[in-house]
Amino acid sequence: MSDAIAQDTQSKAAGREHPNQFALLGQRRFAPFFWTQFSGAANDNLFKFAFTVMVTYQLQVSWLPPALAGLVIGALFILPFLLFSATSGQLTDKYDKTFMIRLVKNLEVAIMLVAAYGFWTDNVVVLLACVFLMGLHSTLFGPVKFAYLPQVLNERELTGGNGMVEMGTFVAILLGNVAGGLIVAIPEVGRQDVAIACVLLAIVGRAVAQMIPSAPATDPGLKVNFNPVSETWRNLKLAHGNVVVFRSLLGISWMWFFGAVFLSQFPSFAKEVLHGNEQVASMLLVVFSIGIGIGSLLCEILSRRHVEIGLVPLGAIGMSVFAIDLYFASRGLGDPGASLTLSQFMGIAAHWRVLADLALLSLFAGLYSVPMYALIQLRSVPTHRARIIAANNILNALFMIASSILAGIALKIGMTIPQIFLAVGIANALVAAYIFLLVPEYLLRFVAWVSSRFIYRFDVKGDENIPTQGAAILVCNHVSFVDAVLLMAASPRPIRFVMDHRIFKVPVLGWLFKLAKAIPIAPRAEDPAAYEAAFAAAAQVLREGDLLAIFPEGAITRDGTLQEFKGGIMKILEQQPVPVIPMALTNLWGSYFSRIEKGGAMVRPFRRGAFSRVGLNVGTPVPAAQVQPALLRERVAQLMA
Repeated sequence: MSDAIAQDTQSKAAGREHPNQFALLGQRRFAPFFWTQFSGAANDNLFKFAFTVMVTYQLQVSWLPPALAGLVIGALFILPFLLFSATSGQLTDKYDKTFMIRLVKNLEVAIMLVAAYGFWTDNVVVLLACVFLMGLHSTLFGPVKFAYLPQVLNERELTGGNGMVEMGTFVAILLGNVAGGLIVAIPEVGRQDVAIACVLLAIVGRAVAQMIPSAPATDPGLKVNFNPVSETWRNLKLAHGNVVVFRSLLGISWMWFFGAVFLSQFPSFAKEVLHGNEQVASMLLVVFSIGIGIGSLLCEILSRRHVEIGLVPLGAIGMSVFAIDLYFASRGLGDPGASLTLSQFMGIAAHWRVLADLALLSLFAGLYSVPMYALIQLRSVPTHRARIIAANNILNALFMIASSILAGIALKIGMTIPQIFLAVGIANALVAAYIFLLVPEYLLRFVAWVSSRFIYRFDVKGDENIPTQGAAILVCNHVSFVDAVLLMAASPRPIRFVMDHRIFKVPVLGWLFKLAKAIPIAPRAEDPAAYEAAFAAAAQVLREGDLLAIFPEGAITRDGTLQEFKGGIMKILEQQPVPVIPMALTNLWGSYFSRIEKGGAMVRPFRRGAFSRVGLNVGTPVPAAQVQPALLRERVAQLMA
């Protein structure tokens, strides 16, 4: 166990060498992969959008009217996700991920050569077949894309890496759509130029994929089940085995439902509500994509380079607030008979609120989705990770299909597009509240994140000593009623706390600690049964490989000094010998949530001023065999100094 924590510490220390996520673009383990997925996403959208424009504006196809073209192309692209995601997840777990990436890029080159023939000869049937095959290409790449990252990035880099990939994907989608629309519109040679561009982009992507380093198989002995129905069900059951992961999959799928409503309605929203032309519709897509990209990149900055799922409730709140405000911002705009150009549209002040709502809505969607993806990658069992991602892709596809159906029904019964946005914004708030009550970890991390940034200025040193995997005991001095909240904010993983039973009677904080499944402990003389039950529960936490935190002083200090450490930790270590990590909270004495020498806690809210600076110093792990209460107290005292 000590070796595992030492390796984990070295891995996180290596992550500190890279100042931010952009530094990953200079490294071979990430850069070739990033540009490979970027070129694939760009090519997907260049091809699809050029084809959509071609059958909408340039060709007259009796059996594919323009009004249905976009829906048919979208449905054909999504269909492979339902049929083949389960198989692609198995293949990704079974084989080297770099081998899978190169195989998928070879397939892309072949598909684009066939598509080039379709563009050159105006063969709509061939191009529809290529849409389906490009959907298959994306289905195969999806599990590889998200299973590769946790294999080459450590925990401190995972949020930033996911943010870069998410940002890159939306920028690629935007550039692909813009390029596809511009190239196919070139008189006489547009379709031929699209054919050439698609093939060249596929070849470039394949060339870059050759530079991706090997990422060995995580389950090479896996027997592939090619039955999509039974394997899809098996994958969903596999994902359901980890409650936090499965409900995170549902949360991501809801985000795609939410986003699909807006993306699918942009053309109609621009024309019928904003009274703008095609340029205005494109502008909405640009703003949405930029917002997602900025939100994705902000995740690393706001998370202190950890997988910070406390950002998810923040993202959900922003999504609802700005979706609802978009409804109010888009009422009674302009002349229904107008068709505003982009410059005319931008010249009307009321339209800037619409664009701001759209940008902030998508920015918060980025804050919502990136930590969830990182959490799934971090918490999934490595041998099953790709199959979990495949289950996610299946759920995403189902939610997006449901989104299209429900939006169509809403329009059919007479709802306006702004009313649909309002309904989705309200539904998002209800769904988010439901998810956060089912998985309290999100809400707890949000409270910890807010507390450590907006109540205190919280500085953590030595957090690389907190293990990202394996059992360990955290011991810390006890200064205030929010010590546990601050430790939550510093840890990349959930922590179970052993806490004095009286703290559960404190309003709000007591409810919060019950939500965190903290373990109440009472003195043996006062309640022997509760005393023994607390130690049994603590040992069970460690047996399950989780983090346990205790405050060995037994009570909050009344004078700011470090009290004697009680011997309860020895009783826990007798049952489960694990490393012990000493910690010290600093500069917290005298703040609102601590006691003061002449009075209690939580009086005079600003007695230390707002945003007062506090700290946490984390020491190196102490092996179980060396642990003694006096030694731990000495280590904590050194950290306090």
